[in-house]
Amino acid sequence: MPIHESVSRAGTPAGSRDARPASVDVSKSDVFHDSISEQSGEPVWELVRRVRKLRGMTQYQLADRLAELSSNSSVSRDEVARWERGKRVPGPYWRQWLSLALDVPSEQLLEAVRYGRLK
Repeated sequence: MPIHESVSRAGTPAGSRDARPASVDVSKSDVFHDSISEQSGEPVWELVRRVRKLRGMTQYQLADRLAELSSNSSVSRDEVARWERGKRVPGPYWRQWLSLALDVPSEQLLEAVRYGRLK
């Protein structure tokens, strides 16, 4: 069961008719990988936001996925939002789980962190 119960702006639960599935069709994975790797030299906050949206996930869904994968419920939508605004940089612990949750190579996340720190 998800840690966060997300509700859309209209007040309907996120699991209603407008919700997109968090899973990715295997036949589309090559397109996703091409779209993910096409942006070089982008900071981590742009990478996380872009890939999350590309996957059709909300910040709540990403936080829930991270909590599920890591068995650590300390991550929240607010933390994901801080990462995406560049207010915080995900540390090595969360980067490994972001890599799995977003299906992004860990090296690419590390490169984005380094680039973001230079900016």
